[in-house]
Amino acid sequence: MVERFVQNLILGDELAFKALVKEHQSRVYHHVMQILRNREEAEDVCQETFIQVYESIKSFKGQSSLSTWIIRIAINKALEKLRKEKRRNQLRELLPWWMPEESKSFDSIQMHPGIKLEDKETAAMLYKAIDSLNPNQRVAFTLIKLDEISYAEASEMMDLSIKAIESLVSRAKENIKKKWQTL
Repeated sequence: MVERFVQNLILGDELAFKALVKEHQSRVYHHVMQILRNREEAEDVCQETFIQVYESIKSFKGQSSLSTWIIRIAINKALEKLRKEKRRNQLRELLPWWMPEESKSFDSIQMHPGIKLEDKETAAMLYKAIDSLNPNQRVAFTLIKLDEISYAEASEMMDLSIKAIESLVSRAKENIKKKWQTL
């Protein structure tokens, strides 16, 4: 069944692609939003993700599930966005007159239904600490601790070994503790 679906995608079946987007868009958006925490950027990355899926479905080898492959693309796109943002911030520091300050949105705190009103301030501090992590630590920590994904699945999504994921999460926790003490 899955193989036939992938074959339909490879053949450019528009209905199959629409079904793929419908089935996976909320999960892709969720993961990207957890990483970027900006609604507009997350929507852009989701769109870019599905464009890449459409363009590169022929390279899908079935070594992981289709869902994991799509999430891996989304994570890579989100990391790429973070790297660009870091470069923009560095330019902004060097040339503040040329690069105006842009506000960072914390939409995910407001949108996340699991965060009670009285916990919003604590959540904002936690997200600020998470945002200070390097991109790989941020993604690994978010997948394991916030999304509660298994280490094995995170390993597939990030295309890293389980030991590497464990190390990233451990370092992320230490860095969050350090950052938390300064907040």
